[in-house]
Amino acid sequence: MGPGNAIPDRSALVLGAARMALAVLDTQGVVTGWTRAAERLTGYPDKEIVNRPAATLLDRPGDQGALGEMAERCRAQSGWDGVAIVRHRDGRRLRLVLRIFPLLGPTGSRGWGVLARDEQTPGAELSRMMLEPLLTYSPVGLAVLDTDLRYVWVNDVLTYGGTLPREQRLGRRVREVLPDSDHVKEVEKQLRQVLETGVPALNFEYLGASPAGPPQQRAWWNCFFRLEDSTGQVLGVWYMAVDNTESWQSRQRLALLNEASVRIGSTLDVARTAQELADVAVGRLADAVTVDLLEAVLHGEEPSGPVGDAPVLRRVAQQLSHDARPETTADVGDVLQRPPASPSACCLSEGETWAESLADLSASAWLAEDPTRAVTVRTLGIHSVLVVPIQARGVRLGIATFLRSRSCPDPFDQDDVKLAEDLVARAAVCLDNARRFTRERKAALALQHSLLPRGLVPGSMLDVASRYLPANAPHAVGGDWFDVIPLSGARVALVVGDVVGQGAHAAATMGRLRAAVRTLADMDLPPDELLAHLDDLVISMVEQEGAEAPAENEQQSVATSMVGTTCLYAVYDPVSRRCTLARAGHLPPAIATADGVVAFPDLPAGPPLGLGLLPFESVEVDVPDGTVLALFTDGLVEDRARDVDVGLAVLAHALARPATGLDEMCENIIGALLASPPRDDAALLLARAHGLDPGLVASWDLAGDPAVVASARELATRQLADWGLEELAFTTELIVSELVTNAIRYGADPIHLRLIRSEALICEVFDSSSTSPRLRHARTTDEGGRGLFLVAQLARRWGTRYTSAGKIIWAEQAAPASPGRPGSAPEFT
Repeated sequence: MGPGNAIPDRSALVLGAARMALAVLDTQGVVTGWTRAAERLTGYPDKEIVNRPAATLLDRPGDQGALGEMAERCRAQSGWDGVAIVRHRDGRRLRLVLRIFPLLGPTGSRGWGVLARDEQTPGAELSRMMLEPLLTYSPVGLAVLDTDLRYVWVNDVLTYGGTLPREQRLGRRVREVLPDSDHVKEVEKQLRQVLETGVPALNFEYLGASPAGPPQQRAWWNCFFRLEDSTGQVLGVWYMAVDNTESWQSRQRLALLNEASVRIGSTLDVARTAQELADVAVGRLADAVTVDLLEAVLHGEEPSGPVGDAPVLRRVAQQLSHDARPETTADVGDVLQRPPASPSACCLSEGETWAESLADLSASAWLAEDPTRAVTVRTLGIHSVLVVPIQARGVRLGIATFLRSRSCPDPFDQDDVKLAEDLVARAAVCLDNARRFTRERKAALALQHSLLPRGLVPGSMLDVASRYLPANAPHAVGGDWFDVIPLSGARVALVVGDVVGQGAHAAATMGRLRAAVRTLADMDLPPDELLAHLDDLVISMVEQEGAEAPAENEQQSVATSMVGTTCLYAVYDPVSRRCTLARAGHLPPAIATADGVVAFPDLPAGPPLGLGLLPFESVEVDVPDGTVLALFTDGLVEDRARDVDVGLAVLAHALARPATGLDEMCENIIGALLASPPRDDAALLLARAHGLDPGLVASWDLAGDPAVVASARELATRQLADWGLEELAFTTELIVSELVTNAIRYGADPIHLRLIRSEALICEVFDSSSTSPRLRHARTTDEGGRGLFLVAQLARRWGTRYTSAGKIIWAEQAAPASPGRPGSAPEFT
């Protein structure tokens, strides 16, 4: 008896039936292994068949021709599939479907494995129909490994399209077959874990390079199962694998786009956004990425007109993979002018993506026109270039260039082009937002700086220095302001304020309030009265703008930027060496004496402006010569991570440090309090006091008699001679005569005359009446009324200042620099 008809497709008989018996033969056909399934199928226990030739089971064991044919087929085809007639132990004839395949033992010994099942087994035909498409036509790769992870069987799908046939796999270990040694350790770890635990490994993804052709990363989806015989002995591992590269690449692209949506545009800075685009793409899409923008974009402007044939770009960002060489790109900040035929120029002018393979440099027209660049491309191994225009809202901003070199051998395909365009499109919107923000920020900063003082002119009585730091926030500018205002009587007003909120509206509100403070200061109002008038002004502004704002959110914006505004107003008198201060919800100033003692005067807080609540109060403090007054806003000392009390302590310590000048003192304070750009605007104003020398002030008490007018003129003339100001004697006599005469005629005793010699010559006449004179134009027939008109013509400026005991009428004339203290230039930043 010999073997029956061979089954045409032998793969249909592999490993599919649950009832298949297994026998192991040596190279001579002697049975060396026998399973319980084989005993159930043939009736022979292992003790009766092991170490006997397998041919004894055949129905006609003496048919040597049939046996030789079977052996020859097994050797030629590395196995055999077919049907054979076998005699059961009870004498029955069995028609068995056989699968004979080679085996390799752990010591290198060879043999044969025989899988058998009864052809009449129920469900066998169904198993065959299921296994045929699975093993022959399915894209699923199947393999069997022994306990040493050597391949003992593998189907055609797992041979990488025939480039690594099964003959080259059988008997070899996994690490000898899988091409990517960096990932094979994880695969072996998973296989051994399945062997040891018996727990299947499902949904295991393996990334490796293709063994055929140029290296290309492939993704394989795997499931590992342990194989056991009927006795529970572990035989090896069976696994299935599916080439999942396309799905993996799609997931990678989607993950890259999701990551880009988070990482790109984290700030409203053009350069930072461009760098984020380069950082995201390198290593995932290209070896090197550069971002070049038109110059106007960096300044927040919109590029005007079409881009020329040879555009001028500026390198804003670049990123290289660890395998790329830095010579592939220019330096960040370099200005680049591209030739008309270059991909950059064509992409920017046409607004279309340019993708080109540089494998054949002779076929590239633009490289032919630029031999130097062609040499660079060849030297660096750049084989593929992709240039994508950066455009958003109909505006072309620049280009993004993606390069691949030796570390990424695959050229850009259509999927890569689409991915790059999606990345650049997302980044383009962020870049345009950053450009628009830059433009608006510049406009707001220009508005704010135009509203702040261009220079501080405090006179010789004060040295001043200042710092203003805009907020590092989305709106960038706020409503902090400071000012130094010269007043009558050689006095100086120092003011600092803070409008709530940020943005152009807060800056505009700040400008209106600063102008109002200057107007009220010119009226010589005491600090508490000035704040009261400013409070009324803020209330009227809120009511007016709130009524004009049509939308609720605009009304809230008005209320936010005006109600709650704070202000500190101080008036320094160099004659009395005293300072009068009042505040509206603002932080008190710091006063540092010449010996380094720093204190914060106890000033009544007062309500913020715009509330119309409690009245404001003024406090007078002594200011010895050399004392430094520090006025500041809360953005300097207060932060989310620092309480205001801690900030005030740091400020006091910085003020006490020795410094050569106020500028150095400002830097000490900023360095101690603002290590990084502040979240809120910060303003700082420092003023060092220098009292007026007593020899530069002369005062006299006068009787309320018209006869003293001549004496007053004589006293003034003698004093001017002592000061060396004889050239002002005539005009001063006229001014003294008119002011003293008015005080005697319309005022009340006591009357005082005072001359002050500072940058100007100041004449002051005090009387106890609160009635203020008026300047009028006298008619030709009037006998009087020309006195103040004459004073206004002779003096540089004049006015009336009220005190608690009466009023002071003053007039100021230009005079040479005071000999008491040389004038010093103000420090302003």
